[in-house]
Amino acid sequence: MYQFKPVTIRDGGKLRKYYQNCPYELCEYSVGIKLMWRPVLHPAWAEIAGCLVVRNEHDGRWVFDYPVPGPEGDEDAALAAIESDCLERGVPLVISVVPACKAPRLLERYPYVRVGNVRTWQDYVYYREDLQLFAGRRYSGQRNHIKKFYAKWPEAAFRPLTEKDKGALEQFWKDYEAEFPKGDNAKAQNELKLSQQMLALAGKPWFVAGGMFDGEKLIALSLAEKCGETLIIHIEKALYSYTGVYPTLVQEFANAFGEKCQWINREDDAADMGLRTSKLQYGPARLAPKYSFEPQNELLRHVTNIPTLQTERLTLTPLEEADIPAYNALVLDGERNRWWGYDDVAGLGAPVEERSFFEVAQRDFENRQAVNFAVRLDGKLIGEAVLYRFDCRGSAELGCRIDKAYAGSGYGTEAFTAVARWGLYKVHLSRVVAKCYQENTASYRMLSSCMRKSGEDETFFYFEKLV
Repeated sequence: MYQFKPVTIRDGGKLRKYYQNCPYELCEYSVGIKLMWRPVLHPAWAEIAGCLVVRNEHDGRWVFDYPVPGPEGDEDAALAAIESDCLERGVPLVISVVPACKAPRLLERYPYVRVGNVRTWQDYVYYREDLQLFAGRRYSGQRNHIKKFYAKWPEAAFRPLTEKDKGALEQFWKDYEAEFPKGDNAKAQNELKLSQQMLALAGKPWFVAGGMFDGEKLIALSLAEKCGETLIIHIEKALYSYTGVYPTLVQEFANAFGEKCQWINREDDAADMGLRTSKLQYGPARLAPKYSFEPQNELLRHVTNIPTLQTERLTLTPLEEADIPAYNALVLDGERNRWWGYDDVAGLGAPVEERSFFEVAQRDFENRQAVNFAVRLDGKLIGEAVLYRFDCRGSAELGCRIDKAYAGSGYGTEAFTAVARWGLYKVHLSRVVAKCYQENTASYRMLSSCMRKSGEDETFFYFEKLV
């Protein structure tokens, strides 16, 4: 499992290393969003396979950003690491805010997947020249507002914000709160508080910031970040008493900081009707989708109940209440289970009770994480076959253990082959994998008889069966 570190201000430079050339054009792929919304999304990050991987919290669960590769980054390896991490932790895999350019890659990667694209999340992306020039009939309203603004406040001017403007910035927030039209809206108040905290970082090299001044009075401000060919506007605030100041700020900011950028992203509208109307009036080139991918495994799609499988000598069925004593004896046989590769007792995370292992098997199937088959000879439980570790990419792992009193008679091979065949042809897997300790010669012979060896390391031999 990977260690993810909570994002802090001190991490800004390390994140910026990846975001400064990121071509995804979405606001989430920026230092500003990670810092501004960390009290809400609790982002944590890790560097994996030359990529930046960020894990957020949303609606009580973990969701991952799509990996952002560095110069030699391997996106596939980073995605595989995310998948493995979720498998090890037993949490659902969710890759969120996926840019449109990466969606086909994930659709190809996951045979079964739920895809979402919530309108509220979509970013407003504009051609930079449109906001610089406001040319053409569709922008006549903005041009009129700007003309009237300068007619009323002819001395108003735009300039970059510096440390010398600290006093003007403090006064601006006081003036803004006095005019704030959403003072009774808790969500808007929280966003305002986060914006104020972000403006304190205006001197960081990751950001550009500027404001409209009426003499020495700051009347509007904006803070942004350049990511690839996109200028991402994190904050836009203005005093409502200065009519026309918003389009003026938008144009002046684009002129001051938009060079070498093709796009200007003014982020999403947070489902605010007034904000949506305003952003649409500026004529976005497109609403940039942010796809959410939730891969599903084959058990979820194809298996409603554990079936009964019949071989020449054996019957494989779901575990039953009456199996509990024999099943506990099988699971607690420490001498044989040293080759099992998993500590059932430690995996409980709680004291062992009579029904503990039986209930774990039931729960794993209810959550469609595993299928536990009771291996029966003449109706008696003599072992277990488990299909588990579904990677949502068409592969699952198979394990089998037989009671010591029945070892050496080929029952393991028979049960293993039956479940592998069921997985490939009924569950619609494309690959079943298995492994055994290098010292376990009996398992090595069994796996070699029904699967193809695919590799080895210092601990295990690995096998696979493909369809």
